[in-house]
Amino acid sequence: MTVNHQGDPTKPPVLLLHGGAGPRSMAGLADALTADRHVLTPTHPGFEGTDRPEWMDTVADMADAYLDLLDDLDLNDVLVVGNSVGGWIAAEMALRDNHTRLKGLVLLNAVGTAGEITDLRALTPPEIAALAFTNPANAQQLQTPHQPANQQTLAIYAGDPYMHDPKLHRRLARVRLPVQVLWGEDDQVVTPTYGQALADAFPSATFQLVDHAGHFPQIERLDAVVEAIEKF
Repeated sequence: MTVNHQGDPTKPPVLLLHGGAGPRSMAGLADALTADRHVLTPTHPGFEGTDRPEWMDTVADMADAYLDLLDDLDLNDVLVVGNSVGGWIAAEMALRDNHTRLKGLVLLNAVGTAGEITDLRALTPPEIAALAFTNPANAQQLQTPHQPANQQTLAIYAGDPYMHDPKLHRRLARVRLPVQVLWGEDDQVVTPTYGQALADAFPSATFQLVDHAGHFPQIERLDAVVEAIEKF
């Protein structure tokens, strides 16, 4: 597993989990949080040309792998921040956190529960950018030669059913961690209505809209996301 470490290892740990756009989508947030935190940004196995073990083919498998990582590093009070599918992984981690490694979750336009999710598989990159960004030009930051292979890997993890587990919504009532759900208000991939329903599924969650942002608020409104995390 490829994990980028930034900041002071003696500071509070933060685990940043990217979605289908790959680790570039979390790079700016990682840089912004390093001043007083130990920031870990893994690349999900199979993304960016990395190897994917044959047995790892579900979001739940990734959640287990990241909990194993926290065990191996002996990290406690970990704040997990996940965008899109990364938010789904974060929620699954909270459900499986038997060693109580986690401190809280911040979900950025996360998927994972049943609801209206725009199917992007048949769309062109410009069409996806128009749905996912307030300013479609911001999609250029995510361009990578690994993009086609990344999407194939994403389909293995979360392609059927598409970007959700039909039973996850009910299970989220078992999460006892504090949860903050941040949502780019212009997202047309998963709308704020979906985000509010996701927040309502947790026993203790707050929901906050981020203006002038789409599916990647940490890119289009990094300042607002960092401020919200600091307050959280």
